[in-house]
Amino acid sequence: MRTSIATVSLSGSLTEKLTAAARAGFDGVEIFENDLLASPLTPEEIRARCADLGLGIDLYQPMRDIEAVPEAAFARNLRRARHKFELMGRLGADTVLVCSSVSPLAEDDDALAAEQLARLADLAQDFGIRVAYEALAWGRHVSTYDHAWHIVETAGHPALGTCLDSFHILSRGSDPKGIEDIPGEKIFFLQLADAPLLGMDVLQWSRHHRCFPGQGGFDIPDLVRRVLHTGYDGPLSLEVFNDVFRQAEAGPTAVDARRSLLVLQEQLGLEDLPAPATPTGIAFTELVTPDAEPVSALLTSLGFARTARHRGKPVELWEQGGARILVNTGPAALPHSRLRSRGGTPVDGTTLAAIGLESPDPAAAARRAEALLAPVLPRRRAAEDAPLDAVAAPDGTELFLCATDRPGLPNWRADFEDVPHTPVPSDDLRIDHVALTQPWHHFDEAVLFHRGVLGLDAQESVDVADPYGLLRSRAVTNADGSVRFPLTVGAAPGDDTVHARHIALATNDVVAAARRFIAAGGRLLPIPENYHDDLAARFEFADGELETYRDLGILYDRDAHGVFRHFYTRTVGRVFFELVQRDGGYQGYGAANAPVRLAAQRAWR
Repeated sequence: MRTSIATVSLSGSLTEKLTAAARAGFDGVEIFENDLLASPLTPEEIRARCADLGLGIDLYQPMRDIEAVPEAAFARNLRRARHKFELMGRLGADTVLVCSSVSPLAEDDDALAAEQLARLADLAQDFGIRVAYEALAWGRHVSTYDHAWHIVETAGHPALGTCLDSFHILSRGSDPKGIEDIPGEKIFFLQLADAPLLGMDVLQWSRHHRCFPGQGGFDIPDLVRRVLHTGYDGPLSLEVFNDVFRQAEAGPTAVDARRSLLVLQEQLGLEDLPAPATPTGIAFTELVTPDAEPVSALLTSLGFARTARHRGKPVELWEQGGARILVNTGPAALPHSRLRSRGGTPVDGTTLAAIGLESPDPAAAARRAEALLAPVLPRRRAAEDAPLDAVAAPDGTELFLCATDRPGLPNWRADFEDVPHTPVPSDDLRIDHVALTQPWHHFDEAVLFHRGVLGLDAQESVDVADPYGLLRSRAVTNADGSVRFPLTVGAAPGDDTVHARHIALATNDVVAAARRFIAAGGRLLPIPENYHDDLAARFEFADGELETYRDLGILYDRDAHGVFRHFYTRTVGRVFFELVQRDGGYQGYGAANAPVRLAAQRAWR
């Protein structure tokens, strides 16, 4: 099917928006009137620009407060409409969106609304234009799609149809089943937007919190299936009002938008994409640092040993049990890192820059990534290096698609030569999860990327109180939890020191691990006495148990499934470690303890 996007969904000038939409692969655009009014280009020049870019102009919008008004007001509305229809002729647009009226002049009179919309359609037909009537969720008298369709059906004009908008339908809790009763030829346009499930005024919800399909809580696939069942053959078009998108760069937002439609079309059976090759584990994490000494000291305290070195690059492999950490000290590593801070600028200091993902089929995973507009990154490698593919997540983190010690597949471990080392007592650590702080404008995009490209499942969004604002977190995982990425964005722009990324290592005995860490010279994140005093009020512990947690800075949480014990190291650059012990099927990440951790990190810094 054709895909389209409203220019209001992107930031920048109209020219920048059109260019971004075309480069992302859209077939057409909805021209939002404010974008045209602010453009120095004439309608003819905009039409030519769209043609040069291969874009159709699928809709001109919006035309407001037209129907069910006193005759004198409607005469003025027809005069206004004539001007707009002449303008649309110059643009080459043949469909106009008319929103249900919010005017205080509008009367609660369906017959009058139908009669005036028919007269508007008469005028539009003279210009070769169709009128798509849409129910705004906050319309004065018409606020549901079935009510709008009733008025269109009553008018009975060939140039008058309806526009269905997923936000206006689903935000009101309307049952989309009735869509199937509308003839497909009378559905002139379909606009799509998802949104998080929020309890707030629907107008503010619409204007500030819409997102692309797959990023919110609406069942967009079900609604679109019902629309397609009618025989609708127009475009799938995105109309998203979002404060973040309006400030973010248009190009990446357009790619995110196009990816959302590709995933949606795959769900609907309209797009044949390579199947997901969902990762089965984390092969390694890679730290990039200008100074290896603090990182090496921290890893040593955690029980890691430096076991190997890359044959041709200044990259060392550190191992403990099943956990592997690469430490990259190359002089060009940081300047050329794609990783970006919350403000969009390159990070400095030690940072988590790459993750190796165990893939059941690395080549298939790469093909899916490219089909979903996440091309394989160009890499410099020696002839003898394993041909590993990597793609960039929206925040710039490089995700390597790996096979470790599997016959017939490129083995990244073969690029490393073992080095002499003193074996250390193994705690059999393994990577439990990797927490990835996101730039503020990439959070929803990151969720969709990890779901669509990698095939991970998204858990419910969680809000966490930070001393200086509110953090939003949403974890993406595979089915058995061997890959877990809590994605987090917060309210303190530029504060990368506190909102650092961290690697959580799973242990079978967090108390013993904490004692070994301290004995090896490791420095724990200090936890306030008040925290453990509160634990005593909330939970019952065995004799001496709480005192142990207090002495070792161990935090504690419990849910319906089990118990979670964890502690944190101090931060090196923009990285810290967490050691965790999950018992009895605990599935979370200790969110209740996050405010204490954040406050402790701020106090320590």
